[in-house]
This record gives sequence, C-alpha cells and structure tokens, in this order.
Amino acid sequence: MSTRTRIAFLKGHGTENDFVIVPDPGNAVDLPPAAVAALCDRRAGIGGDGLLHVVRSAAHPEAQHMAAEAEWFMDYRNGDGSIAEMCGNGVRVFARYLQHAGLATEGDLAVATRGGVKTVHIAKDGDITVGMGKARLPEGDVQVSVGERSWPARNVNMGNPHAVAFVEDLAHAGTLYDAPPFSPASAYPDGVNVEFVVDRGPQHVALRVHERGAGETRSCGTGACAVAVATARRDGVDPAVTGTPATYTVDVPGGTLVITERPDGEIEMTGPAVIVAEGEIDREWLENAAR
Repeated sequence: MSTRTRIAFLKGHGTENDFVIVPDPGNAVDLPPAAVAALCDRRAGIGGDGLLHVVRSAAHPEAQHMAAEAEWFMDYRNGDGSIAEMCGNGVRVFARYLQHAGLATEGDLAVATRGGVKTVHIAKDGDITVGMGKARLPEGDVQVSVGERSWPARNVNMGNPHAVAFVEDLAHAGTLYDAPPFSPASAYPDGVNVEFVVDRGPQHVALRVHERGAGETRSCGTGACAVAVATARRDGVDPAVTGTPATYTVDVPGGTLVITERPDGEIEMTGPAVIVAEGEIDREWLENAAR
C-alpha cells in the first residue's frame, strides 16, 4: 500500500444494515480480515455490519469469469473480516454507490457476487430491487425456543438457512443476543438465522431476526425473503401453482422491504439504499490495523 495512495471510503445503509464502502476499481487496496474488522469496529473504526469492497470484475481473480456479464464485483466482507457470498441489503447499497459515483444509471444493472451475478434495478423513485434467487423449503418439522416458549418454525433456505416462527408478540423473541435454541439439531448443522414474525395486515408482516454469528440486526434481506415465502405458504399461496406473483410487505426494525415471489420461483427484494458520508481512511492506521 503506497503512502501516496489516497484510500477513499463511504458509509451507507439499507434499512439500517450499514456498510463501510471502499472503492477500489483496480483491486489495489489490501484488505486482510484484521483490517476489515478494524474498519467495521463501531468504536475504534468507522463502524459497519460489513464492508463493500468495490472492484472491477476483471481485476479480481474470484470475479474474472463473470466480467463479461457484470463490470463490477461486490467483494463483500462481514464485520468480523470473514468473507460472505452475498448480502441483499449490501447489494442495494453497492448499486447506490455506483450510481452516486456516476458508474451506473437508473435502470438495470448486473453485479457480480460470490453467489453469482445478481440483477439489480435502480428505480426513478430511488428504491432499488435485487434479484435474490429462489427459496428452497426443506422437508421436516423444526422448532425454536426462547425461554419457556417454543414455536413450530418453517425451514427456508435462501442460499443460507432460516427458521421462520410466527408469534403473537415480537417481544416474545426476548433479547435475541444469544442464538435461540432449535430442534432437531440435524436441521441446521451450521447454525441458523431465526426470524420471529407477527401479522400487521393483509400480506403485511413484521419481523425480528437473530442473524447467525451476529445477534439481533436491524435488517436481514435474505431473512425478509424467507419470511415472505413462509408467510405465503402459511396463507396457502404458491405462485408456482397460481401463476400469479405474490408480494408481501415486510417491516424490519430498520425500515420496510417489499418482497415479490414470481411464478418461476425467483424472488425480488425492493427497498431503500442511502449513502450518508464519504471521507478518507488514515493510511498509517489501516496499515497498522492490518498487521
């Protein structure tokens, strides 16, 4: 990392899922896990649930095979520095950054991720829609618990595992600081994201979520998708059967997402994405943090 290189950053959020954004078209900035964790630290760093490393697909060895389809690669990292395949709220903020920087315009955009090329649409009204892929609904009964209470849960896989429980009151989910126990253990050998859901009105629900490895978060894009699918099936709705898309409004603690499941099984998530600040990272600090 040259001492002359300016390391720019931005800060953004999608329904209060917040990210440090590091624009790096040529893949020249070294971001080892320790540096990412330091940048995402809420007291000693900039603070974020994750980091969006913005790289041209052709410049990144993991994305070169997608370069013909998508110019830009979302090299996404979790707040602890670990690598993640995909982040639905992150993709919206990533697209908003590209628009902010004059690298994308209203309309359709392809973004390369470790979970494949994602289709994004930037609407005139400012909302951003992301194609989230298809849900899988593994067979078998699952149960989740908080304290003395237990609920049956729907097993939904959005590329990551979810257990969706319908409850009378979101307060019944407790603090969500620790992972809610689930059974059988064989249902989720690598842990699970647990969503607690209440009805707000026709095709309108609200959730709280314990994200695996993160505790309760303000928003979870794949979780909102899992909840919409689980709610539709509970309501006897399956677009693959009816041939008609099903749309649910899902309130998360940090805002509102709109989820549509199409007859072909593809799920689209629409919501806001905001850039709140931009600045410069202290190079010496980052180099020390990376050691």
